[in-house]
Amino acid sequence: MEKAVEESMEKEESKTAEAYDAEPDEGYTEDLEGETATDDETEEPEFVETTDSEEPEDMAESPEEFDESEDNDESHEDQAHGAEKVDDKEVSIASKFKMGLAKTRNSFTSKINDLVARYRTVDEDFFEELEEVLISADVGVNAVMEMIDELQMEVKRRNIKDTRQVKEVISEKLVELYYGAEDEGEVEELKMNPDGLTIYLFVGVNGVGKTTTIGKLAHQLKADGKKVTLAAGDTFRAGAIDQLDVWGQRAGVNVIKHSEGSDPAAVIYDGIQSAKSKKADVLICDTAGRLQNKVNLMNELAKVKRVIEREVPGAPHEVLLVLDATTGQNAMSQAKTFAESTDVSGIVLTKLDGTAKGGIVLAIRNELDIPVKLVGLGEKVSDLETFDAHAFVYGLFADMIEEEDDEV
Repeated sequence: MEKAVEESMEKEESKTAEAYDAEPDEGYTEDLEGETATDDETEEPEFVETTDSEEPEDMAESPEEFDESEDNDESHEDQAHGAEKVDDKEVSIASKFKMGLAKTRNSFTSKINDLVARYRTVDEDFFEELEEVLISADVGVNAVMEMIDELQMEVKRRNIKDTRQVKEVISEKLVELYYGAEDEGEVEELKMNPDGLTIYLFVGVNGVGKTTTIGKLAHQLKADGKKVTLAAGDTFRAGAIDQLDVWGQRAGVNVIKHSEGSDPAAVIYDGIQSAKSKKADVLICDTAGRLQNKVNLMNELAKVKRVIEREVPGAPHEVLLVLDATTGQNAMSQAKTFAESTDVSGIVLTKLDGTAKGGIVLAIRNELDIPVKLVGLGEKVSDLETFDAHAFVYGLFADMIEEEDDEV
């Protein structure tokens, strides 16, 4: 991006940038107003806080216009229709997964249907081709091998001979692959701090949709009545600061930012102080799109985490790794590296609607045991959804399920 960010901003680092990495007992005191200060310096940190910044002309990945037409649908419903509202929400989520997984389903379903049509009986050749279909959907080799073994045992146990009856068993095993044999079926939502400020730290390489996801989440949290602050910790690119600033403006939330090239940990520190002073419910921290093979960048991320942990004990409450679902097994490689370098608590899969290999969701959970917390199922702000494995599998098999219902 050619446009400079905040040309009038002083290039000096915030005074707090020199002290944020010190231990609490090394020169830090809390003043009467709750702001952090040093013994020698009590000036306000030189951060910029804004909710009304001007939109940059050439911003990469410009945020989509908010479609809030659905946000207020339920607010006008009478309380007597509460049960109906819950049902409508469930239907809506299932429909979103169905629409969002259209590319994966069209590829996956057509291959399964073709397989069933060509085989009248369930035999070894049938399972071998089914294995290829699952691997092509990026479910993952290890996960597929495990699933095929369990599928064969289940087919024998139920004495299934007709290949058409295997469809139901496949869908059951896909859900089990995600949740485990117990299949508790609990949707793993984002953790919230019941005793104060909740902090979410977003990590991931450039181009995966990290900043856009933060903007969408901020908008949804505010719609739920939460007071939100954003910290523009991706100081490597001016475009990233601008982009988050625009999302903050559109979502109507505070954005804490420094100039391009500033220390990310100093930005996060100032974000925490601002969120505390304004009694915010949630602070969402952006970070640079660091390459997973750059050790120094991983160390920088660890430094950011140390600042957060010191200022808010128990935080960050979620470390969310954003992955591009369209990159398939490359996303798996990124997940493994980040999981080794930091305590990733959840995965955000963007662009799930743009890939025919949505099975990567199951591969990540099976191999890394890290839950997928959020998925992007479209361009609108409302298309960021909490991941639900049952809705996901329904999205994969929706056409088959509807065909069977029509036959009945």
